[in-house]
Amino acid sequence: MTAGSDLRQTIDAFVAAVNDPDLDRVMSFFAEDARYLPGRGPELRGLAAIRAEFAPQFAGRYGAMTFDVYDQVIDEPRGRATIRWACRLDLTGAHGRRAMPLLRWFARIRYSGRMQWHGLDVFHFNTAGQITGKFTYATFCLPLWERVL
Repeated sequence: MTAGSDLRQTIDAFVAAVNDPDLDRVMSFFAEDARYLPGRGPELRGLAAIRAEFAPQFAGRYGAMTFDVYDQVIDEPRGRATIRWACRLDLTGAHGRRAMPLLRWFARIRYSGRMQWHGLDVFHFNTAGQITGKFTYATFCLPLWERVL
């Protein structure tokens, strides 16, 4: 297994790729047979299924989405990492143009176009340092979204 600092650097690089947003770079972190459990819905397997799940997010369908990581827990011997984050969604100005119209309308009326929610991701890594599992647990439901000032 890679050293703990290597896993920490991998997680930091992965989050940076998500925030850029760079779907090709994000996908380069996953092993061919990776599993992904989104915050909702069934577990997905393989690069094609994971890419298809991420594609709308990276196309701006939900507005500009960025993740701020609060905490990291690295378990180097087991090849595991957990991050606790806030997902910030910006649907103002140019960021909201490609977003779903109902989401854009609701976000602007209720949250002035900016909102956030919290969650965590548990990552599993293989010995090559590739993500073999990404399991997301988050508070996606509506009154749990918060206005971002």
